[in-house]
Parts: sequence; C-alpha cells; structure tokens
Amino acid sequence: MKGGWFKVYAIGYLVFLYAPIIILPMFAFNDATVIAFPLTGFSTRWFSAMLEQPTLSLAVKNSLFIAVTSAVLATTLGVFAARASTRYRFPMKAGLMGLIMLPLVLPEIIVAVSLLVVLLGLGVSLSLWTVILGHVLICTPFTIAILSSAFQSLDQSLEEAAYDLGESAASTFRLIILPLVMPGIISSLLISFTISLDEFIIAFFLAGTEPTLPVFIFSQFRFPSAVPVIMALGTVLVCLSIILLTIAEYFRRRGIAKSGGKDTGGFL
Repeated sequence: MKGGWFKVYAIGYLVFLYAPIIILPMFAFNDATVIAFPLTGFSTRWFSAMLEQPTLSLAVKNSLFIAVTSAVLATTLGVFAARASTRYRFPMKAGLMGLIMLPLVLPEIIVAVSLLVVLLGLGVSLSLWTVILGHVLICTPFTIAILSSAFQSLDQSLEEAAYDLGESAASTFRLIILPLVMPGIISSLLISFTISLDEFIIAFFLAGTEPTLPVFIFSQFRFPSAVPVIMALGTVLVCLSIILLTIAEYFRRRGIAKSGGKDTGGFL
C-alpha cells in the first residue's frame, strides 16, 4: 500500500512538473494566435516571427554577454574559494564560507532590492554590468558547491609528489590540480551560464534601460498577439537549458570518475 501511494505521488509530481514544458512546444508549433485548445494546425511561423524582432536580438545579445561574463567571473571566484576551503585551515573558515553561500537561501527579490539601494546610494548607473554583479553574487555559491566536490575528491599525495619532484606551488596548481578539476570547472561554467541566462528578478531591477531576454519575455505578455512568439522562444530556451545541463552533468560525473571519487548525486 505504501509503495502504491508513493508511485501515485511520484507520477502526479512528474506530471505537474513537466506538463507545462510539454505544452510549451505544442502551442509554439500551433497555427492559431490564441493559446487554447483545440489546436488548429501545425506551423513554424512563430519561430520565423521570433527571428524578425530587432528588440529580441538585442535582448539575446545582452543576455549572452551577461551570462558568459557572469559564468567566467563566478567560476573564477569559485575556484579560489573551493580551493581555500578544501585545502587550508584559517580563522572563521566556517563562518566565512557560510556567508559566501548565503545567497543560496536568500530570496532573490531581497538580493535585488538590496543591490539596487546600495548601487543607487553609491551613484552607480544601472547597466549590464550591474546585472553581472548581481548574477555573480548568486552564481558563485553554485560554483563553490560544484568545485568543492571536485577539489575534495583529489588525492593530496599527487600534489605532495609534485612538490617532492621540484615543482612550485603555482606550477603544481597549473599542471596537476587544474587538469584534474577541469571537468568540474566546465560544469561550473555551464551551470552558471544557465542560471544567469534564465534569471529574471535581478535583471529586472538592475538592468536599467538595457533589455535582457527574461525581461523582454515578461514585457511581451502585455500583448496577446506576441504570446505565441514567446512560446516559440521558450521552446528554444528549454531545449538549450536541457542541453547545457546535460553537458554539465556529464563533465561533473567524468570529473568524479577521473579522480576516483564516489558519485553521491548531481543535477540530473
């Protein structure tokens, strides 16, 4: 009986979770302007209309710039923090790491409003760079979580052997440690890129007059005729997100297997 109820719960949960994702491409390829059943016919015109919008092109370019920059910066900070937390002991280590990981549990609306108040108080103009600042803040804890696992699974005797053979700390890190944790770094980059590309709240508060993709999508829902185009755009974004997360998970598992660690679960 318990197993039966669990199966019902699991199936209901999966249906509730994935039904919107399944319905999204159905309306994206539907010929009608109104988002409703029954479907009227198969068409790809909404994807063509999506490519003809100049504002959408600008929003995509801005979001890609923000996502790439945020991913690189967050992963770089994540490498430093993960290396320090797994390799060295220093005063207030637990407290400092807790503060760094705090954005994982803080509501994004609180982070966004706080950053807006601070930046305006400092006289900083809102732009793509202020969005990047916010995205680095929320992406860095994710990179630390991924990279800490990669650094913890390293065999410390490899580093000690490199020192015994005359390598310096810098060359050991570059030639021994980085290649071993590279799958984790790639996974971290892809996860950060996906989070930044899909993030809305911080971009809405900190982008100023420069459009980003999530903000553009939100603004288009005021126009009923633009909703099918947004459905087509959402279909493309879902496919890209799945591909990026799959690649990130592949590199995460590859890194654990390469270092001889035990996989305790991941993103997929």
